This record gives sequence, structure tokens and C-alpha cells, in this order.
Amino acid sequence: MMDNQIRNKPILSLDRSDIVPVFLWAVIVFLTWLFMHGADHFLALTPAALGKYFELRWVLIAHITAGGGALVMGLVQFWPKLRSFSWKLHRVIGLLYLMAILLSSICAVILAFSTAYEVNWAYAFSLQIWVGVWISSTAIAYYAALKRKFQLHQEWMVRSYLVTLAFIISGLAVKLPYIQCLGSFAEISPSLFWMGWSVPLYIYQVILSGRARK
Repeated sequence: MMDNQIRNKPILSLDRSDIVPVFLWAVIVFLTWLFMHGADHFLALTPAALGKYFELRWVLIAHITAGGGALVMGLVQFWPKLRSFSWKLHRVIGLLYLMAILLSSICAVILAFSTAYEVNWAYAFSLQIWVGVWISSTAIAYYAALKRKFQLHQEWMVRSYLVTLAFIISGLAVKLPYIQCLGSFAEISPSLFWMGWSVPLYIYQVILSGRARK
């Protein structure tokens, strides 16, 4: 009887409580596709398409590809049913997320300390701080998991993912007509880079503080 119940039990079945997470996952996947689609011209791998990135074209491609993978895999990790269904699967996807961030962030460091200076100093500095926050928040999340401090791990994974999402936030914001009217890319992009990760982290910290009071 018990065996039949297990066989008939749906794996990772959806209910009403999953509507919002699945919708959010679909939105993130769509925005990731939209962001990646905007970088399709880089795949031509020609000096005309890549400009200042031509000498480091494979670094750029690895950065974008791994970053896109982290955007998708990271959100899957926050689905509670995945953790309850299989901790092993949760760990595997988590390790893949960490590896994607490791690859993308190493490439980002190379770009931030090389080609970024061809735009201006403020642009390069904003990228350097951004990637520093990205690496450190992810490293803290991983360390907390190793120490089995899972609540702390979850909080820092959220922070890590919010910094990952900054690629989409700043990347799409810079394409808005109103934003483009504020100045050239070199003038407005540093502010957007700061905004892309600092504002979401601030909002998340406010939410955590509210929960602590309750």
C-alpha cells in the first residue's frame, strides 16, 4: 500500500502556492533571454561587433554565458519544493550556480581592470566594486552552508542573487528612452551600475529588519 502511494505521488507537483514562484521564474527567464538576446551581436566575433572587447572576446563571451546561467539556476534554488524533494539536487544546482558565478566573476574582474578604463574611470570603478560585492556575497553564502548555518546561507544567497540580477536591472534600464536622454552611456552607466545592486540589497535589508521586529 505504501509503495503504491509513493509511486502515485506526483514529483514536484504544483499547487496554488506555486503560482507566484513559477510566474516569477518565467519572468526572470524571459528577462534573461531578452538580456542575452541584446548581446547576440557579440557572437559575430569581429572587431566591428566587439569593439574594445575584441582582444578579450572569449572572456566576454564566457562572462555573459555564465552570468546568464547563474540568473536561471539561482532562481530555481529558491523554490522550497526543490529543497524538500531532494537536498542532493538542491546542492548540485547550488554548486553549478557557484561555478557559474566563479567563471563569470573572474571574467568580470579581467574586463573591469582592462577594457572598462577605455570608457572612463568611474565606469571601471563601479564595475570593480560591483564584482567585488558579487564575489564576496556568494562566498559568504557558500561558507554559511559549509557551517550548516542554513538560515544565514539563505539570506546571503538572496543577496548574491540580487547582485546577479543587477545585470538585468542595469542592462535594461540603460536602454530606456528616458534614461538615454540623461546623457551618454559613459555618463549614465556608472550610476546605473550602483543602482542595479545597491537599491535591491537595501530593500531586502529593510524586509529582513521588518521580519526581525515581528
